[in-house]
Parts: sequence; C-alpha cells; structure tokens
Amino acid sequence: MITIDLRLYAPAATRNREPILSVLNDHLPNPANVLEIASGTGEHATYLSEHLEQVRLWQPTEIEPSSLKSIEAWREHYEENERVATKVARSKYLDVTAKDPHIDHAYNVIVVINLLHITPWTITEALMRFAQHHLPLGGLLYLYGPFWQQGETPADSNVHFDSTLKKQNSAWGIRDLDAVLEEGHKHGLSKKAVISMPANNLSVIFECKNPI
Repeated sequence: MITIDLRLYAPAATRNREPILSVLNDHLPNPANVLEIASGTGEHATYLSEHLEQVRLWQPTEIEPSSLKSIEAWREHYEENERVATKVARSKYLDVTAKDPHIDHAYNVIVVINLLHITPWTITEALMRFAQHHLPLGGLLYLYGPFWQQGETPADSNVHFDSTLKKQNSAWGIRDLDAVLEEGHKHGLSKKAVISMPANNLSVIFECKNPI
C-alpha cells in the first residue's frame, strides 16, 4: 500500500474497481443508500459513487485510524467533483462486532470488499447478524473477494494466497462459499447471485428476506 499525502493507495482497488462497478451497476436498487464496511483507503467509495447513477448516499466506514484519515483525504481530493462531494459522507468508525453499533441512517445496500479472508470467521458471523439488523426487506449485501467453491479446482494463485494469509494469522484464510452462504441463511439473507470476477475472485450478493 502506497501513501500519497494522507491518501492511501491500494493497487488492488484500481485493478478491481471497474469489474465491481459493472456488477453493482447491474444489481443495485434505484435509489441506493450504501453503507460500506471496511472501506480501506476510500478509493472504492469515491470511484464507485461517482460512476453509479443509482447511488444517492455512500457511507464509508472503518476501524483503522489511518484508513479513516485516508478516506477523508480522498473525499477532499474530489471536493470539486459534484458527484462525489454530494454522495460520499464523512467517514465513520464502525465495528460490526459491537453490541449495538450506532447507525444514523437507513441503508438498503451494504458493500464489503476484500474483508472476509483477512479477518477471523467471527467477523463473517458478526457481519451477517449486522446485515439482518440493518437492512430492510429486499435490501442487498454485496461481498467481493476470493472464495473456495465446492466442485471447482482452486486456482494456484488462491492456494498460495491462502497459505500466505495463514502464515500471517492462523485465523485468516479464504472462506468456503457454502459456509458463507449458510451463515447468511441463518440470518435471513438469501443468495441472489454469485458472479465470477477477474483474478479468481467472486461477487456474492445476498438479499435480505427476514430483517429484524
């Protein structure tokens, strides 16, 4: 990850933003009020909100102080771009594992990009609970990242990536898609679409069928 003033730059965000944009453009409701969890550098928030006509509000969130600063720096970088300036809210701290995370707006979409494999499984469980509590009926949860799929030979690059992740933290690693879908099902989230993406990633879209 590269630092430009307070802006952090993730090369992966540049590589995957257009494929993600294409999927979201096809599946987002109109209008879409988006809550992004673990927004990282903030590059997705600014790029996707600029190019998605459906988006009325994009709320980036993080728990890392450096990432929160980077998101704000990217917002300021685009302050003269009306599409970004009017859509992207100020970054907020959000921990989905908190007992009662504070949400001050109604969102019909939750976006989570490249998170599940770099966090323990407990974060996946917490994310599904959070989505059920904060999405309306018909609201969408969008996940992007690598997943293992039953009946498909894993890509060598993903096998290597998984091994690297587990060396960093034994609780990390690429998640089994069926396990993620089942966890979503436990919390009223039904599989809407699974879409193959470049670089052996997937877009996984859930629809909230049983909100709390």
